[in-house]
Amino acid sequence: MRKVLKWAGIALGVLLIVMVVAAFIAHKPLPAGKAGPEADRLAQQMLAAIDKQAWDSTRYVRWAFPGGHRYVWDKFRQNVQVEWGENKVILHTPTQSGKAWQNGKEQQGGSAEKLLKKAWAFFCNDSFWLNAPAKAFDPGTTREIVEAEGGNQALLVRYSSGGVTPGDAYLWRLDEEGLPVNWQMWVSVIPIGGLKASWEGWTSLETGARLATRHRIGPLTLEISGLSGGNNLQAIGLGQDPFQEMD
Repeated sequence: MRKVLKWAGIALGVLLIVMVVAAFIAHKPLPAGKAGPEADRLAQQMLAAIDKQAWDSTRYVRWAFPGGHRYVWDKFRQNVQVEWGENKVILHTPTQSGKAWQNGKEQQGGSAEKLLKKAWAFFCNDSFWLNAPAKAFDPGTTREIVEAEGGNQALLVRYSSGGVTPGDAYLWRLDEEGLPVNWQMWVSVIPIGGLKASWEGWTSLETGARLATRHRIGPLTLEISGLSGGNNLQAIGLGQDPFQEMD
């Protein structure tokens, strides 16, 4: 038995070494870019391709993100309902305040604060994956042109503030229209710099805004489901305002 455990320990050690080496090989340094009007023009082309104006005019958005996170977002009132497992949170995004329930029972004090904080972290991540291109000119962002393979230009967007992990950077590769094809990420929560994710499965909301619903990251696929959006609750399949509790 001791011999078996010894070999199991050796195998585990070898596996960890292989994983570290693979991560080291896959890691890419953050490229240097050039800021200025040319970078901003490329970013504006991306916004036109996704119809940012239509996105800004879309009041309600409903979607589900991998991990069992379900959302109803009133962008105009800046309220979002987040559901996962037995939990439901209604959150006012500018203040991150709101109400929380677990198994249908409203939570108070520390239990409520814990759920509110978790819902905010989920929302920051999942809404970014929902429509990150629309955030290219958010406060705290900078944009740079990077010369990519084949002489093509890529757009590097850096975030110095916002969300829960400020300091992240994303290198967008766009098609001829300006629609994102993929990005590479340099983010604090992932130790491998330059990890690539596709932006595909594009669909249009009732308002005309275009969003990607599928992201391939190596063997992993993130699929956004149940996506709908419009300017009334009926457009997202609801008959009652979920934010009455906030009024």
